[in-house]
Amino acid sequence: MELLSALSLGELALSFSRVPLFPVFDLSYFIVSILYLKYEPAVELSRRHPIASWLCAMLHCFGSYILADLLLGEPLIDYFSNNSSILLASAVWYLIFFCPLDLFYKCVCFLPVKLIFVAMKEVVRVRKIAVGIHHAHHHYHHGWFVMIATGWVKGSGVALMSNFEQLLRGVWKPETNEILHMSFPTKASLYGAILFTLQQTRWLPVSKASLIFIFTLFMVSCKVFLTATHSHSSPFDALEGYICPVLFGSACGGDHHHDNHGGSHSGGGPGAQHSAMPAKSKEELSEGSRKKKAKKAD
Repeated sequence: MELLSALSLGELALSFSRVPLFPVFDLSYFIVSILYLKYEPAVELSRRHPIASWLCAMLHCFGSYILADLLLGEPLIDYFSNNSSILLASAVWYLIFFCPLDLFYKCVCFLPVKLIFVAMKEVVRVRKIAVGIHHAHHHYHHGWFVMIATGWVKGSGVALMSNFEQLLRGVWKPETNEILHMSFPTKASLYGAILFTLQQTRWLPVSKASLIFIFTLFMVSCKVFLTATHSHSSPFDALEGYICPVLFGSACGGDHHHDNHGGSHSGGGPGAQHSAMPAKSKEELSEGSRKKKAKKAD
């Protein structure tokens, strides 16, 4: 802390932690969250069933609040009383799915613009983790696991309830369970929740503002790099490669995915190999049928 003060980073961190999230940062969070919904086979759903599409978009934007309220025994619909956020998220949903010529979608998907939104979304994610743990600490002063769980779902709640969101779209893919195939943001939210819990309980000798600032820099750097390079790797790979064999006898996970908030996860086990084989045989059969038709035409 003395070093941070000497470099004037303490004041910078304090000022950064006081920056309001609404509307600019929340707008970026909504844009990126609903963009990932657009990547899913949800465009046709938005045309046929706009109410279901809107509900999916609201889950992408506010799913973490719903899960946190569920853990703490508070009304699940409580956050929907925030009219400004609901209207802003609804406007983003409408523009992404129904803007003429997809102009809004094309603008926000332009990579330099998208990277700015991704960076701002991570600012919101870290702030939500810190606020969630502070809120849980208010209810359970010594409940470490409650605080960690609340902070975790605050940071990655949308991904953790991806199977429920898929059901709203008429899709059931239990193999895409986020707990089985954790993406980088889900793992980072869990590790961040542990750090903020240690800080909240005075076991980590650093101010909350400084921890928010440092962890935000880490999350922004990693997510911007992963998005810019379209990489599926994780900064935790090397650490997990050493620790997991020692603690658990084998490597943990092995699947790495982007923060797709309920997007499909490609399994790397035998099941994925079996599922890939029928697809290949179908392609071969269709190719063979096309050749037979060509021969008949000749």
